[in-house]
Amino acid sequence: MAVRFGYTILYVPDVPATVSFYEAAFGLKRRFVHESSLYAEMETGVTALAFASETMAELNGLAVRANRRSDLAAGFEIALVCSAPHEAYEKAVSAGASPVKPPEEKPSGQVVGYVRDLNGCLVELCSATPA
Repeated sequence: MAVRFGYTILYVPDVPATVSFYEAAFGLKRRFVHESSLYAEMETGVTALAFASETMAELNGLAVRANRRSDLAAGFEIALVCSAPHEAYEKAVSAGASPVKPPEEKPSGQVVGYVRDLNGCLVELCSATPA
């Protein structure tokens, strides 16, 4: 049996608004948006970052804790590798992301900063890990 990582789905209150936010804040492109507006995928390479409506979670019989900006961030983050993390951070904040921690260089040489998206999910904006 072989197993591979396929995609990550975040349950959100408004899929189209989340897709538009990720385009504006992070420059990602939409790969697919279902006509129902209950599901969408962003173009992120081999694996997909997907958004599904909280309603879809209910339709699938799933109970999920809603992500909200007013709540403490959930225990996960989306890491987006950027060629210019400082510039990406400023662009994200200008587009409405909540600033959490400005980019700083880690002892490894990697530059890492954090924002929260419109749903309160933690997003890491980082440079590639030095070889």
